[in-house]
Amino acid sequence: MTILVTGANGQLGSHLRLLAPLSAKAWIFTDADELDITDRAAVDDFVAGHNIGLVINCAAYTNVDRAENDEETAMRVNATAVGNLAHAMQRHDGWLVHVSTDYVFGGNPNNRPCTEAQQPNPTCAYGRTKLAGEIEAQQCRSTIIRTSWLYSEFGKNFLLTMLRLTATQPQVKVVFDQTGTPTYAGDLAKAIFTIVESGAYLDHAGLYNYSNEGVCSWYDFAHAIAAYSGHTSCDIVPCHSGEFPSPVERPAYSVLDKTKFKQTFGISIPHWTDAMQRCIDNINQQ
Repeated sequence: MTILVTGANGQLGSHLRLLAPLSAKAWIFTDADELDITDRAAVDDFVAGHNIGLVINCAAYTNVDRAENDEETAMRVNATAVGNLAHAMQRHDGWLVHVSTDYVFGGNPNNRPCTEAQQPNPTCAYGRTKLAGEIEAQQCRSTIIRTSWLYSEFGKNFLLTMLRLTATQPQVKVVFDQTGTPTYAGDLAKAIFTIVESGAYLDHAGLYNYSNEGVCSWYDFAHAIAAYSGHTSCDIVPCHSGEFPSPVERPAYSVLDKTKFKQTFGISIPHWTDAMQRCIDNINQQ
């Protein structure tokens, strides 16, 4: 069986690429330049031509602000493309591992971690399109994993931005009224790799939550990044979300309950502070 990873140049795909050499299976990594997953015929041909038995879909339209004004494109990437992958896996008796988001929540006030059984209620185009993608993924045998606040050594993300700003600016304002859990892409990639390598996914189709353990605000996350990096000269100031005007209503509380994932797959999940430190250590060693 050959495994296809889509969105392979993103944060999660980049970490899966690092893990693939540890596998005895064949892995193929593609991004938009190599395979347009919004093209159903192209997906069908690629899957058939490469004997793909499992797709790990890391591809997504993740520009949350831009999606608000271009929901059509976001829907094509976040939902239509997922339907194409699901259709191909259904035709070829394969399996789809699809990555979704905490943004499917947010419409109602929450103060307890969100479970898989909780009714989704997205407040923005990004959340709506990702929820539509979850529905498409269920057309075939699939494992859907919701995650939150993803960061890594790769690409553009909050951790890399805070490392740069707290090292160069005297003051940085960060919102304190949005609460969730930072998730290190390296930990999520390792969890996906583990269930794929073991074949555990074959007996456990369905929807799961995965983020690192613990809870914090964006302000707490920024403060921890600066403190661990020794950027003590930067004054990190907590502020309200309203001080950063945006067309998007982001979830105020989107902590994910990981109980189902841990009990089903027997995988322990690191705390977000430990994960953050490992990521920064990796960056400093580059």
